[in-house]
Amino acid sequence: MERLPLHQELYLISHDHSGKPLIHQSSMALGLAGAVLLDLALRERLTIVQGQASVSDRTPVGDAVTDSLIPQIAQDRANRDVKFWIKRLAPDMYDRTCGSLVAAGVLTKVTKRRLGMLPYTRYQLTDMAAVVRAAAGVRSAVEGWKQPDDRSAALCGLVAVLRVETELYLDQPSSQLVGRLRTIARESTPAVQDVVTIVETLIAEAALAVYR
Repeated sequence: MERLPLHQELYLISHDHSGKPLIHQSSMALGLAGAVLLDLALRERLTIVQGQASVSDRTPVGDAVTDSLIPQIAQDRANRDVKFWIKRLAPDMYDRTCGSLVAAGVLTKVTKRRLGMLPYTRYQLTDMAAVVRAAAGVRSAVEGWKQPDDRSAALCGLVAVLRVETELYLDQPSSQLVGRLRTIARESTPAVQDVVTIVETLIAEAALAVYR
């Protein structure tokens, strides 16, 4: 079965089985934006070199969220900085990714009530196999079942940066697991290394801004 786009896989790994996000949505949104850029780079639609992005192929990849970025970068010749694009994409990336998963039938909207009174909405999996497949490449890379491809390495790096490794259900101490995920990402392509590092920097900057 064809894998989901990278940002959708990261979204699924970043939520528990009830649909509750494991980290703050603003941090997750930065990771999702980075995943969109990496998906384009790994599909050879985007070239990322030393933190700069340029369109190398305008052919759509078949995902509305990802494809919408190609003309934006191609037309905006003044802004090629990966950091700029991640920050620009992030504000609505969480909702867009969630919406794309609902449209694909992977998630369904469920309204519940806290203490029987206050309503709240969650987006729950329609099939648990979707998140299992999303995490499979990361799990196999960590456990050494096979040599990780660049896509799995990218997901490893983003999972480590977002600290959502608990959803992998691997029997390793958290610090050891995160270290292994980071190593896999560092051994991948320069584009993966660049984007993962930039996402981590932006998350740290956002966290510091809260205390200023």
